[in-house]
Amino acid sequence: MLIAVISDTHMPRGVRRLPDACRARIREADLLLHAGDFIALAVLRELETIGPPLAAVHGNVDEPAVRHVLPEERVVETGGLRIGMVHDAGQAVGRLERMRRRFPDADAVVFGHSHLPLHEEGEGCQIFNPGSPTDRRRARAHTMGLARVEDGELRFELIELD
Repeated sequence: MLIAVISDTHMPRGVRRLPDACRARIREADLLLHAGDFIALAVLRELETIGPPLAAVHGNVDEPAVRHVLPEERVVETGGLRIGMVHDAGQAVGRLERMRRRFPDADAVVFGHSHLPLHEEGEGCQIFNPGSPTDRRRARAHTMGLARVEDGELRFELIELD
């Protein structure tokens, strides 16, 4: 199973759009996870038309219509694994341990908010921030993630889109 992972698309804003390379990888995936900050409900609806089923949480800058249809946090079960999702995982210090406590039965937690890609493992859990495909801020490049579920294992990969 292949999972596309994005966050912090922050659209619409100016001429910002999802890069073609990101769209192509989403189309190839079996599932799309979005860790919040769509901004507009129209962006959520557009992502739903790309291809795979979408599982998402709302972010801190999402309009009320997005907050109405998406939860603040959730757990997605796929391929025999559980993936927790939340937009803001808080400060870097102690993040892995906090996410493990917040999602005690999850194999991994996907989050966003900082726009900075991150992958950490420990205590039987992984945390993954895919960065942003549209608003890199302090990150080196526009990014997204891919996750592969094979033989009961979950492996994350960061994809640079620039």
